[in-house]
Amino acid sequence: MEFRELETFRAIVDAGGVVRAASRLHRAQSSVTVRIRQLEASLGVRLFEREGRSLRLTAAGDVLLQYADRLLGLAEEARAAVRLDAVCGRLRLGAMESVAASRLPGPLAVFHGRYPEVVVELQTAPSRELIARLQAGGLDAAIVGDEVDDARFTSVPLYQEELILVAAAGCPLPHHPKRLNGKTLLVFQGQGCAYRRRFEQWLQSLRVVPSRVLEFGSYHAILAAAAAGVGASLIPRSVLDIYAQQDAVSWAKVPPRVAMLRTLLLMPSTTHSPALTRLVELLRTDAGARTAAAENRS
Repeated sequence: MEFRELETFRAIVDAGGVVRAASRLHRAQSSVTVRIRQLEASLGVRLFEREGRSLRLTAAGDVLLQYADRLLGLAEEARAAVRLDAVCGRLRLGAMESVAASRLPGPLAVFHGRYPEVVVELQTAPSRELIARLQAGGLDAAIVGDEVDDARFTSVPLYQEELILVAAAGCPLPHHPKRLNGKTLLVFQGQGCAYRRRFEQWLQSLRVVPSRVLEFGSYHAILAAAAAGVGASLIPRSVLDIYAQQDAVSWAKVPPRVAMLRTLLLMPSTTHSPALTRLVELLRTDAGARTAAAENRS
């Protein structure tokens, strides 16, 4: 099993097929096919099954994918390490959808301008899923809303988020949360969202039982539903700040024990990537500037 074979395998997975993978790798389609057949022969298993015009990973392929990500990541880290302080390579960053939308565009643009040889792959998911990907070696770092008590990881405090209650413009619900009893809640999909868990726990403490819970894949979709009068939601104020139709919703503050949450950047304690070090420095500077600006406004 060679790294070129693993790189080809990873490219086929990312591209969804041999033809597109060959284009990305700037190789002949036949060359890509040969490398995958050599990899399958060396392992003694099939890695892909054909479904119409697309390829689907077999069970063995799923297992190999996890190891391939880790091995290729280590290889990239080794290349960077031997080049001393060279800031280059691939950086796999995970973030909650709200953070990716409201916090990261500016810092990532600056980072790309300073270090154009680093390819940042941004993945969005709820906190618990991001932590699982980090533990499995599928990410180099992740910005989450949950604490992790694990000596294998280092945590860096970043953004102070304020959660607010939102509903349609003119709706009294944000100012009277107990009236949410029997109403519709708008939440981020999946149980791994730190904000969703805080919302549900708060309502339980108020003995509020909603009539139904609607799940969405983005906070902009949640805001659009709230503006349309579908229901109410607890969201980061930073997301509302970048929403184009703020006049369409009403919002209110909630108790500080519910509202205030610090996001953390998690990374393996043994990571020594110059690119990740520079990104952490940039994010900490950005978070500090935002905190200072918020304090000045208040």
